[in-house]
Amino acid sequence: MLSLRLARGARPLALLRRSLVATAAAGTGFLLLCTLGYAAGHPEQTDGAVVRLLWCAVPLAAMAQLAVAVARADPSVPFGSAFAAAGGGPARSAQLSAASAALSCSLGCVPALLLFLQLRGDLGGSWLLWADGASGRASGPLGAGHPLPWAAMVTLLAVVPAVAAAACAVRLWPRGAQRARGARARGRARAQTRGAEEGPRGAAPTDHASRRLPWGIALIAAGIALEAYTNSMDSGPPPPPEALLPLPGGLGGSPPGVVGGWVLTAVGLVLAGPGLTHLCGRLLAAGRPGPLRLLAGRVLQQEAGRLGHSVGVLCAVATGAYAAAALYGTGAGPSGARPFGPLTGLGAALIMMCATASALTAALEAKSARGRTTDALLRLGASLRLLRSAAALRGVALLVLLTPLTWAVAELSTLPFDR
Repeated sequence: MLSLRLARGARPLALLRRSLVATAAAGTGFLLLCTLGYAAGHPEQTDGAVVRLLWCAVPLAAMAQLAVAVARADPSVPFGSAFAAAGGGPARSAQLSAASAALSCSLGCVPALLLFLQLRGDLGGSWLLWADGASGRASGPLGAGHPLPWAAMVTLLAVVPAVAAAACAVRLWPRGAQRARGARARGRARAQTRGAEEGPRGAAPTDHASRRLPWGIALIAAGIALEAYTNSMDSGPPPPPEALLPLPGGLGGSPPGVVGGWVLTAVGLVLAGPGLTHLCGRLLAAGRPGPLRLLAGRVLQQEAGRLGHSVGVLCAVATGAYAAAALYGTGAGPSGARPFGPLTGLGAALIMMCATASALTAALEAKSARGRTTDALLRLGASLRLLRSAAALRGVALLVLLTPLTWAVAELSTLPFDR
């Protein structure tokens, strides 16, 4: 009930972010339902159904990342000493964030279910010729004309809010010193009528950002090496169209080493994101910087824990998109079939939307976190032009550092398949 009241009283920007989470949940739920429809329409092709279900894990993870970013930046969920005075605490705040994420995802899954049933023709005829009847083109990806168990549909749709709520609870749950701070805040709240301003929750410490950079680089190198080693082995004829990863070149099947290499590379980019952001800030403030470079560099170093993971996810998604375009630039796979279809395009668009929205949400969270610092700079005589120029310089510096790095990782990931 408290989550519903907080949703009603949220600001328009917070409602917009929650609507993005609901949209991502709707797209993810629709893809899961399409997997169930394909399994019902092709009972003899169990491998193809399992492959489609495994690939749904990628947009599901992107949706969970967006839900966590929105929960961290949501100002309508109370936390801090004022919330502690009402009997709550950091753990209760994490539970409220998880409940809000589950509510948004549940609202998004309802129109996804209705759209899926309408396209299949289960609601009195489809309004699209593409999905008209069992003989139409929708009989393949949607399984039109074949009955679907309602329990399976409800179970698949329940996975989406459950994953989002679990991700928010794990990411925002208090640990160690944060529990102690919450206990001290409850003690101070009994003697204070107004609590001090608290920073956004779940932010990684700044000194930990640069420590993860070597581990991220090591994972990226291990992923690329694993792909090159897998490609050195001859795997036979070209793969069938329903293979897990029908790669061109010398890879004839769907070797786990290739998938594992790409996963290691993506995890390495995400892990190295805070360190790369911190390194970019140090490079900006190196030497004898003026006020503009000094301000931009110090802010980047301070915000590396908040921005880094979202920036790393965006780099991983851009690397995957570049690799997919390079491997399938002709539009036909190694088996003669088209590797990309409407559902593949929907999944790719969903992942790109979630990654971009997560990065923008993290940027807004960081801007809100340094509100006091901005006010202090304005009182000291800093101009708005200086602050805006520093923000623009931070964005340009990140682009200059991360764009060549993303291109290099994508090229190294696809290089073994060009031989």
